[in-house]
Amino acid sequence: MQYKAPVDSTLFLLRDVLKFDNDLLEPILTEAAKFCEEEIAPTNQKGDKTGAVHSKHDGKVIVPHCFQEPYKKFAEGGWIGLSVPEQYGGQGLPFTLAVATNEFVSSSNMAWSLFPGITRGAIQALLVSGNEAQKQLWVPRLASGEWTGTMCLTEPHCGTDLGMLKTKAVFAGDEAFHITGQKIFISGGEHDLTDNILHLVLARVEGDPDGVKGISMFAVPKMIGP
Repeated sequence: MQYKAPVDSTLFLLRDVLKFDNDLLEPILTEAAKFCEEEIAPTNQKGDKTGAVHSKHDGKVIVPHCFQEPYKKFAEGGWIGLSVPEQYGGQGLPFTLAVATNEFVSSSNMAWSLFPGITRGAIQALLVSGNEAQKQLWVPRLASGEWTGTMCLTEPHCGTDLGMLKTKAVFAGDEAFHITGQKIFISGGEHDLTDNILHLVLARVEGDPDGVKGISMFAVPKMIGP
């Protein structure tokens, strides 16, 4: 069954129900639909048949080959940074537009969509909670698709009760920390779509209180350096 993005119903919902309108609304949704139908959707069944390959020797994960070209085109098209402020390499468009296009992407291939989707979550977390130096260093690379992002939240013993986490952060000087612990369910935690991956890791600084009030978030690149 071929995926067909619901452009008309989405336009109706945004314009007539939610009273959201923008000169770029229809052309953006039309182009997003075309990309999802022609580039992403065909990877759905192919990706399931191929699967990812995990090397026990070096820990590397190879995604289905059919994921590579659509990701490159998606990144080059500026879709990841659609609603990211222009000062950080995005297009500065309303977040509502990004939500609508994200729906098309996830519907055309949920597995593929996690790579840019979790990256957008990491971008938003940095924009809200990061300092200016962190935003300038990482957000443009994430928005351009040069890097991807993850969120390393839960652990084997705690499930959704993040207050029970045991991952520890020890101050190492110069605003850096040593992070030790174990995380599970990290979507996009390792892959070959990009050379670097920025992990946003929840951990507790030594001496901070128990429970959720003592949790901090740390930006941990797969590889150190720009």
